[in-house]
Amino acid sequence: MSRDASPVQPSPATPPEDARPSRREFLGNAAALAAAAAALASCRSVPAIGAAAGPIPRHAPRTPLAPGEPVLMGVIGTGGMGDAHCVSFMNLNAEGRANVRIAALCDVNRKRLASTHRGCEEKQGAKVDVHRDYRELLARSDLHGVLIAAPEHWHAQMAIDALAAGKDVYVEKPMTLRLPEALRLRQVVLANPDMIFQVGTQKMILPKWGAAKKLIAEDVIGKPTFSQTSYCRNSKDGEWLYYTIDPEVVPGENLDWEGWCGPLGPQPFDGAVLAQWRRYRKFSTGIVGDLLVHQMTPLMMALDAGWPTRVTASGGHYVDQKMENHDQVNMTIEFERGHTMIVAGSTCNEVGIEVMIRGHKATLYLNGRDCVLRPERIYADEIEEQTVACADIGDDQDALRVNWLDSIRSREPAVSGIDLASKMMVAVDLATRSMWEGHAYVFDPTTMTARQA
Repeated sequence: MSRDASPVQPSPATPPEDARPSRREFLGNAAALAAAAAALASCRSVPAIGAAAGPIPRHAPRTPLAPGEPVLMGVIGTGGMGDAHCVSFMNLNAEGRANVRIAALCDVNRKRLASTHRGCEEKQGAKVDVHRDYRELLARSDLHGVLIAAPEHWHAQMAIDALAAGKDVYVEKPMTLRLPEALRLRQVVLANPDMIFQVGTQKMILPKWGAAKKLIAEDVIGKPTFSQTSYCRNSKDGEWLYYTIDPEVVPGENLDWEGWCGPLGPQPFDGAVLAQWRRYRKFSTGIVGDLLVHQMTPLMMALDAGWPTRVTASGGHYVDQKMENHDQVNMTIEFERGHTMIVAGSTCNEVGIEVMIRGHKATLYLNGRDCVLRPERIYADEIEEQTVACADIGDDQDALRVNWLDSIRSREPAVSGIDLASKMMVAVDLATRSMWEGHAYVFDPTTMTARQA
């Protein structure tokens, strides 16, 4: 196996029609390159991918929107999350909280696309274009930004192509499926500093995390040594089964299955995979990437402890025996500036662990809306207990959506950007490997490489 394999190459911004590869050529190339990336991800050492990944696509700075001009959006992926985003953005516009219009939609599932398309046209009272190939949507010159709500294995390629096409990006979490893809996307985002890039980890925008970050930066709690968080929920039948299998959706007229598989290469059709892909190891990191990133990302932001450098994790199949991904996970993450985070995730019991950051002098309690500081007993005469009252911002996901739209107008960075998302993907990827392979994994931020400990 070559250790110089390149990840998926980004397409140029709006290439001429005769210069663009055919859809079959594109998917074939993407599949071959993704297979190499997947092989790398299974190795004990994952090399830095920058030098071998080919030229970094760059786009000219965007022209700012004129006052009163609506943000024109494209949405790639109109499944459960994509459809919910469409409804929410349209509601924000109707409520006067944003000036935005959904102008184009894309999905390989014609039935799902038709449903979201109908809802968007009815609510907006205007024509909305539809595409079945996302590259056609990105080639449009009228769109300012795109929201990517496709399955995880498509996130990296779609985001890279969108940036290359001069579109601001909101990509759902997790940022990518695997670490090599995340490091490549990081290179592209950093090479295009004038573009807006947001990852959909909405708890980042809750005020308590900014309050915690300020207290830590001011050394109020002393050295932060140990933090903890969780995301736990329960169901009687099994997680993600609420995404029902539609027997009418099959490869052919109403489903481009080859397009759905994309970078993963050809896969045998399975209606359960199409509807419930988060349950399967090849297509998702399960609890870790779908749920725990919400809790871990803002905690990492508040701590400012640098990159994860050592990760160990275990996973079990305790109740949901049919799900390939784990229904219980436990992680330990060590950081380069000296800090340990423990994380629990469950889809078989809803009782989580209290969210807190332990410092040498005091502890921060972050379960509720506010940030509560309580001194260690030996520092009680020096540090006063305090509660930093934090504002109720309403729906945090709507707040993150508005933040993205505001960033598109101001050209100021969005709240949930590439730096934390990259660090998050180190934790996600190494934890996933640790669970499946039974080893600790380490990451070197100086070389951007990971290996088995």
